[in-house]
Amino acid sequence: MGPILEISDLKKLARKRVPKLFFDYADSGSYTEGTYRANEGDFSKIKLRQRVLVDMSDRTLETTMIGETVKMPVALSPTGLTGMQHADGEMLAAKAAEEFGVPFTLSTMSICSIEDVASVTKRPFWFQLYVMRDRDFVVNLIERARAANCSALVLTADLQLLGQRHKDIRNSLAAPPKLTPKHLYQMAIRPRWCWNMLQTNRRTFRNIHGHAKNVTDLSSLHAWTAEQFDPKLSWADVEWIKKQWGGKLIIKGILDVEDAKMAAETGADAIIVSNHGGRQLDGAHSSISMLPKIVDAVGDKIEVHLDGGIRSGQDVLKAIALGAKGTYIGRPFLYGLGAMGQKGVAKALEIIAKEMDITMALCGKRQMADVDGSIIAENPFKV
Repeated sequence: MGPILEISDLKKLARKRVPKLFFDYADSGSYTEGTYRANEGDFSKIKLRQRVLVDMSDRTLETTMIGETVKMPVALSPTGLTGMQHADGEMLAAKAAEEFGVPFTLSTMSICSIEDVASVTKRPFWFQLYVMRDRDFVVNLIERARAANCSALVLTADLQLLGQRHKDIRNSLAAPPKLTPKHLYQMAIRPRWCWNMLQTNRRTFRNIHGHAKNVTDLSSLHAWTAEQFDPKLSWADVEWIKKQWGGKLIIKGILDVEDAKMAAETGADAIIVSNHGGRQLDGAHSSISMLPKIVDAVGDKIEVHLDGGIRSGQDVLKAIALGAKGTYIGRPFLYGLGAMGQKGVAKALEIIAKEMDITMALCGKRQMADVDGSIIAENPFKV
């Protein structure tokens, strides 16, 4: 390949280096993938105002998210099976985020455990919580996150039932992968990935294996995870979780104004406007198209963040201009991880920061605190 200049370059390289079943997991949505595509495509409908002959010196992207200073308003999203894009993936991504100065969010369904990530980082990271039927396990997860000095709990609210992702079913996705002829072939033609995987013993869901009741081997692990997502999860559970945790709480998966109003009443510190990367309800609105409405409804009561569709620094800047106080990247850092490990995650962050910095300057702004709706020339999603 030539020089890596944009996130799509990392995506192309990751496709070459990651076995198909795991690349497809990161690069897919539910059903027709219409919402997945809209998440990305709707950003291009928002146009920026070009400004000239303004002072562009001494620029900074630094700001805060839930009171924490960040080098730019970007956090790494919680993503499942990150450690299957590259060996020890969550640990490498957390280290890259720490070095860059942005938050890393560890998924409940990670390959590396809470303790694994804590062992290689000094900066407190965030932990994303799925609420399972087994409430004792949920309490244990929260206690482990607290013991690891996590500075925020990110409660995912939009996965009471698992959306059907056709690619995962066709690929017979599992962690570790089933050793069928198809999977063996996919791994055999990715020798770099195989070699790295042979160097680690982290190949399954280590937040669950050995911690949940009666989960002692891979067959019991698969059976447990298949039945544990709780369809009865409600707003009453948010109050219970907040009490159990006692720290900063972010609610992820808000895509409706009424839900945003209810979330704001819980006392949470922030909400994330998100449709789970287009992986749950196909046919739902894109995250960016709903952001202005939600900011208008609750932006004065709770910090509003955005997740979904960001592929450039320009996308981040547009979200901030429309009222988000922070954004999250999932697939961009996964592409970087699959392509080049920790260096690839760092590269993804560098690309986004550089694009954001130059775009901010060309819009006539020098600080993130000054970025607002005045840099938007055209917005079809305006309230």
